[in-house]
Amino acid sequence: MKAIRRFTVRPVLPEPLRPLSDLARNLRWSWHAETRDLFQSVDPEHWAAAEGDPVRLLGRVSPARLAELAEDRRFLRRLTAVADDLDDYVTGDRWYQQQGDGLPAAVAYFSPEFGITAALPQYSGGLGILAGDHLKAASDLGAPLIGVGLLYRHGYFRQTLSRDGWQQEHYPVLDPNELPLVQLKEDDGTPAHVSLALPGGRALHARIWVAQVGRVPLLLLDSDVEENDPAERGVTDRLYGGGSEHRLLQEMLLGIGGVRAVRTYCRLTGHAEPEVFHTNEGHAGFLGLERIAELGRLGLDFDAALETVRAGTVFTTHTPVPAGIDRFDRDLVARHFGPDAELTGLDPRRVLALGTETYPGGEAGLFNMAVMGLRLAQRANGVSLLHGRVSREMFAGLWPGFDADEVPITSVTNGVHAPTWVAPEVLRLGSRQLGVQRAEDALTVGGSERWDAVAEIPDQEIWELRRTLREQLVLEVRSRLRASWRQRGAADAELGWIDGVLDPDVLTIGFARRVPSYKRLTLMLRDKERLTELLLHPQRPVQIVVAGKAHPADDGGKKLVQELVRFADDPRVRHRIVFLPDYGMGMAQRLYPGCDIWLNNPLRPLEACGTSGMKAALNGCLNLSVLDGWWDEWFQPDFGWAIPTADGAATDHERRDDIEAAALYELLEGRVTARFYERGRASLPDRWIEMVRQTLTLLGPKVLAGRMVREYVERLYAPAAQAHRALAPDTARELAEWKARVRAAWPGVSVDHVETTAPTATAELGSSVGLRVRVGLGELTPDDVEVQVVSGRVDSGDRITDAGTNPLKPVGNPDLEGRWLYEGPLFLDRTGPFGYTVRILPAHRLLASTAETGLVTAPSEEAVESAGVLLR
Repeated sequence: MKAIRRFTVRPVLPEPLRPLSDLARNLRWSWHAETRDLFQSVDPEHWAAAEGDPVRLLGRVSPARLAELAEDRRFLRRLTAVADDLDDYVTGDRWYQQQGDGLPAAVAYFSPEFGITAALPQYSGGLGILAGDHLKAASDLGAPLIGVGLLYRHGYFRQTLSRDGWQQEHYPVLDPNELPLVQLKEDDGTPAHVSLALPGGRALHARIWVAQVGRVPLLLLDSDVEENDPAERGVTDRLYGGGSEHRLLQEMLLGIGGVRAVRTYCRLTGHAEPEVFHTNEGHAGFLGLERIAELGRLGLDFDAALETVRAGTVFTTHTPVPAGIDRFDRDLVARHFGPDAELTGLDPRRVLALGTETYPGGEAGLFNMAVMGLRLAQRANGVSLLHGRVSREMFAGLWPGFDADEVPITSVTNGVHAPTWVAPEVLRLGSRQLGVQRAEDALTVGGSERWDAVAEIPDQEIWELRRTLREQLVLEVRSRLRASWRQRGAADAELGWIDGVLDPDVLTIGFARRVPSYKRLTLMLRDKERLTELLLHPQRPVQIVVAGKAHPADDGGKKLVQELVRFADDPRVRHRIVFLPDYGMGMAQRLYPGCDIWLNNPLRPLEACGTSGMKAALNGCLNLSVLDGWWDEWFQPDFGWAIPTADGAATDHERRDDIEAAALYELLEGRVTARFYERGRASLPDRWIEMVRQTLTLLGPKVLAGRMVREYVERLYAPAAQAHRALAPDTARELAEWKARVRAAWPGVSVDHVETTAPTATAELGSSVGLRVRVGLGELTPDDVEVQVVSGRVDSGDRITDAGTNPLKPVGNPDLEGRWLYEGPLFLDRTGPFGYTVRILPAHRLLASTAETGLVTAPSEEAVESAGVLLR
């Protein structure tokens, strides 16, 4: 019979075991081996059944076993040691506390998804895993972050396969009381909540759940509460589900409700108020509107509040194509910020202007969340060097008149949280080599450019470790494959062949990720016969483990999954290639360490970063990848292979796939397999082991989330906090008024005449040329602007390709026509075709970049006639 209602009955822990509850509720256990070992020893059988989730474990252990443990002195000593270690971890000084003054008192980090652990399934892919690793690394470093997200009652989805290989989605209901969460409560014990006003007098209420991620609280908003009508209860039903208005309400709750949740949490706990707000992608962009409204209630007008909010906001974009950005109908947004809805103190026209696509090709009827995110943040970044360049080009239209490389979007290359993703066997080997504390510091704090101690590990130990990890993966794959075939309807009698799937001595390739078309799941199938020959080669075979989920609404992605599954079902090759459904963190933690090669073949440059290869590298797995994302930045032949790309404008998609698939096959046939199976001293693959060693030595320190978070602190959070502190209300008004005055006067700014002392069209390296520039500033003064000379090499179209800038200085007073004379040298610091131009930019001490206002004036054609523009 089916229960009519479900609720959770919690065990009453004996007094000596009470610390177990605190340990289970702090998600540090998900990356702390000693804590997991302690919980496993409570009841190994139930630990396995609970899939390594301490909260579920404690709900299953019998009272008799708990009473037994309460009398077990050895267990209690271990419990005390682990509890004390957590207390020291949470309260002691760490890297952040040793950096001196100037850092923000707190940072609020907003993301639509967080991948902390499989026990809290609130993620769909790389964005969420990155956000989870960001919080964990911040905790390890002692950085005072507050994470903010939504609690999805159905998570993303669970994936199974039909008999013919079609993806099927399942949405199990998640009970927050069975998750490692606690409900935030007011002082009187009632649940804390936030509310948003909706059109028509309705309201959206949400309770606040807290997941403790080491030192970092993660606030998750849950709309499935009795105070809501049925439609509003379903706002946080599933990740990236529903139609346009559903998504808009999710993003309003995340941004506006998230700020209110942060204020509530700080009021109730005494946590420092954030000085910096970091939005991970545009989904949380509405947080800036809530903060403008807060400042409005304190007496600041919209423009001054906007400057204050911008100063303390960091925006990270992960999207390399416009199609990946959330865009809403302007009328829909206007309705939700109208007179009877949310943030009534703000002029809806100003709200809509923030998301308007004002650049060429933009659609006037749409509200763009990334555009709003950039306009509400003084600091923005992409997630790899290549992605930073792509982002500057993609959003250059928001800064007309500037070259793409001057667009104020920098980059911080992603990293991964090593303690989460490195196999315990790899950690133990590192601890033996370095010592436990040094190994822990190397993986969390980072800071070293090389891990030279890896060079001292004997070849034999590295190779034995790699085989052990491969063997564990083989057993894991067989178990998951058997479960998948049972779900597809196969009987046990049909599945005897699974005992021979994969071989622990065969070169193993991994490919696992989401399945949008640009990641090209099926590129390996471009020539099925050639792939079959690779899989079945008599001397140098390969085996491939594939996993990935297509979005529920993406039938094209599901067809790719089905094509791969059907190939892997072929009895000729099914012992050499497998597809594992329901890819998630639990599977990934087994998959990365067990592979020898991590394959990545997206369409360049559509992979913003691609961190799965980083996780594999930390386990001694070599990367075989297109030069995209982080691999474009850090690839060296010493530790991996680059798949050549055919990304010329004249190459169509079909031909490009053919060319790049052929290059992949050639690398595998001619170089990768030969290196793996080649034997040297002591019958070991010496050159392969050296590549593993170089991967760990050179890549290891770079791919750490600790390195990433330290970069965010030093390059973005600290400057944002300082800028925020500099904008007291009067200063914010001054800056807003200055910008308004400059914008109004800018049409009167001009470069009227440019002269040079260059006598000929050639000059010697190291010499200089004098410049005299006459400019009109209209109602502005030299204090409001900077006149620059921009110079560098020029291409065949006379475009300056590697520009450098130097300011020119005003000389004397304006002439009778009100024009100003500027003078200065032009240094000829590069050989070859050389050119220059001059320009005028707004200048103010509180601007974060010269391009911030988007205003620039260059010479007219008449002004450059006598300027001697090119030196050849």
